[in-house]
Amino acid sequence: MIVAIDGPSGTGKSSTSKSVAAALGLSYLDTGAQYRAITWWMLSNGVPVDDQAAVAAAAGKPVIVSGTDPAAPTIAVDGADASVPIRTEEVTAAVSAVSAVPEVRTRITALQRSIAAEAAGGIVVEGRDIGTTVLPDADLKIFLTASPEARAARRSGELKGKEATDVSATREALIKRDAADSGRKTSPLKKADDAVEVDTTELTLEQVVECVVTLVDEAVAAKAGRDAPAGRTDGEKDEKAGQISP
Repeated sequence: MIVAIDGPSGTGKSSTSKSVAAALGLSYLDTGAQYRAITWWMLSNGVPVDDQAAVAAAAGKPVIVSGTDPAAPTIAVDGADASVPIRTEEVTAAVSAVSAVPEVRTRITALQRSIAAEAAGGIVVEGRDIGTTVLPDADLKIFLTASPEARAARRSGELKGKEATDVSATREALIKRDAADSGRKTSPLKKADDAVEVDTTELTLEQVVECVVTLVDEAVAAKAGRDAPAGRTDGEKDEKAGQISP
């Protein structure tokens, strides 16, 4: 079972994806962390992130490794833990520009597909182009949305210390990033045609998780039906399971 969860920042993608994966015993992949990781590497190694040619030339150099345990996801770059430095404001400000470079997306997309293919039992993958580009054949595609005000309030609550900003400034930053992610030529942020949209504005995290788990259960049942041997009636299927239909 491969579950793709897309949507802009502040909609609850990470919290929802981790909770759903943990509840269902699936692996979890934060693709945004991978783009942040390569952006952090570029900044740390003096690559001008506003120079697409320079970013493209360096795209294949860093070694990025993602841990897929939803209880303790990890991200390492060249063998070093990068979970803290990739969340800085400097990285946040540069990640859209780096992510828009085709060579970066090609490299990271290949990594994401490899991780999903090797996930035993299934995986929940969250990002911005999972259902449209990375895993277009995912068993279930979900697109999370929320009002700009709700998203800004959530993101402001996540920021601490010197990086803390007021809700208004955070809202403007989110809208700016939405425009950049949705307007890029390569794999823009958008809802897949067959994705289920879930508006999280008025929902608690627990309610969103419950909704998504229900959708996964329905997708599992539908997949089981599709995978049943052809030529058998519904009654025969039930009899095989020890339950004979009336």
